[in-house]
Amino acid sequence: MAQFDRFVQTLYKFRADQLTAASGERVTLCFGSDRKPVSAESATRQQLEGLLKEIVPSHLAPVLSQEGEHEFGYESPAGPVCVRIRRQGALLRILAIPGASDAPASLVSAPNPSIADTESSPAPTQGMTKASDALEEDSEGMNYASGASEPEPAGAVFDGARSDAPSVRPDRVAAPAPSPATLPRAGSAIQANPRALQGMEFLLRKLVEEGCSDLHLCSGNPPLFRKDGQIVPLGDTPAISSRQLRDMVFSIASPGNQEEFDRCHDTDFAHEIKDVARFRCNLFMDRLGVGGVFRVIPAKIPTVEDLGLPKHILQLCRLNKGLVLVTGPTGCGKSTTLAALVDWINKNRTDHIITIEDPIEFVHVNQKCLVNQREVGTHTEGFKQALRAALREDPDIVLVGEMRDLETVAIAIETAETGHLVFGTLHTNTAPSTVDRIIDQFPADRQSQIRTMLSESLKGVISQTLCKKKGSGRVAALEILYVTGAISNLIREGKTFQIPSLMQTNKALGMTMLNDALLDLVHKGLVEPQEAYFKSMAKTEFKSLLERNNFKVEAV
Repeated sequence: MAQFDRFVQTLYKFRADQLTAASGERVTLCFGSDRKPVSAESATRQQLEGLLKEIVPSHLAPVLSQEGEHEFGYESPAGPVCVRIRRQGALLRILAIPGASDAPASLVSAPNPSIADTESSPAPTQGMTKASDALEEDSEGMNYASGASEPEPAGAVFDGARSDAPSVRPDRVAAPAPSPATLPRAGSAIQANPRALQGMEFLLRKLVEEGCSDLHLCSGNPPLFRKDGQIVPLGDTPAISSRQLRDMVFSIASPGNQEEFDRCHDTDFAHEIKDVARFRCNLFMDRLGVGGVFRVIPAKIPTVEDLGLPKHILQLCRLNKGLVLVTGPTGCGKSTTLAALVDWINKNRTDHIITIEDPIEFVHVNQKCLVNQREVGTHTEGFKQALRAALREDPDIVLVGEMRDLETVAIAIETAETGHLVFGTLHTNTAPSTVDRIIDQFPADRQSQIRTMLSESLKGVISQTLCKKKGSGRVAALEILYVTGAISNLIREGKTFQIPSLMQTNKALGMTMLNDALLDLVHKGLVEPQEAYFKSMAKTEFKSLLERNNFKVEAV
């Protein structure tokens, strides 16, 4: 085996991004921005010339001996590599990058013809042989790539992206990156042939086919899916390097989103695969490199019946003005519930609907209503700007995808007061706490005024909690608050702590506490008692409620 092949073997074995050998430096494996020396001594130019002599095709040798930068493909027994050579005065640098060159067995050069390299190319010296031997010994302490015991060719994994070997980070020994063996599983892993992966579109299609909600891509890790609330691996697929992952996610991002990502290190956008689904995409940078999360947005908008929402919720869709909030943690289905309500309005009313989203998720076509959908960052600068503009656009109904800041909340309340029906979302866990969250956002000197405005404009709050469904899937437990005259008075007087008791005494009006909604799901056999207990916000009371209904749970 040629000495160079031994270095390539180690490059593949430990799934590095590239191997660097430069005169006067130790041979090094690169993992993103991290470097790991793998030779005991610095290499001399003579030794590096000897490495090249073993692998350079004879017909390319004259060109490769010239000053400048050159590139050619080399088929090592361990796998293909793209070899890049740079000659500049006394410096000789060799880069070996896993994967076939764009033009294997051909040469790409940018030489400087005015400077010729007259050095000969001797065979490797004994010092280099010793360095290569030391590499083998040192590699015993480098086993930070999970299961990386044998070299694997890298180019066939993702043809749709740059064919780089997956990377790992060598400084993560104490807290290694997750691997399929250590991830929680929901049943068995989703099976796929790793060599069948063809880039982002394959992964997104697979996400939909497997009935998963999210795709997680993280540098140095294999693709991961969220299925029924749990993170599961995509079979035994290999890890993806940061460089490769960047190429993949940029293949579906617009130039504007690419520029925003480079500037801010995160960006949001939507992507659609025709006849498959839309996807809400978020790209970000973390300590490992590029990352991305892709949420499935079904092509078909679910109906109120599809979601199992109570029919009396539709009374909120019949309102002419007021503020309706759908709340809950991230990923609880707020956008889906809002889409179902807007879809009902679109089918049953003759109004003008404006949605303000980041990004646009469910696409509503005109039915009985005129629907204008605006995307933050594409069609408007921000939520508050679009909400102010909407007042001049003759809307009947306005949907605010996310009420992120105080000014957006204030404008939404004013819009609801001026004769419009406004739907919005907040990240609160219960319906009563939503009222407090809105008021507490404002300075103390404005809170009295906001209480009065909110008591008159707020019409309902739907707070969602997703639970694992028996068998598979998930189901939402809904806490529902309708603002009656009595509750309006409590909001105005700052007595929101009394709202839960009024909700208990007004169940006949359709109001539901979270514990009651969870118990109903347990009675229907949709959710295990223990799962319902975990999702309760008042666990002590809910445990007693379960026991009174002959359900046993273990307290935590």
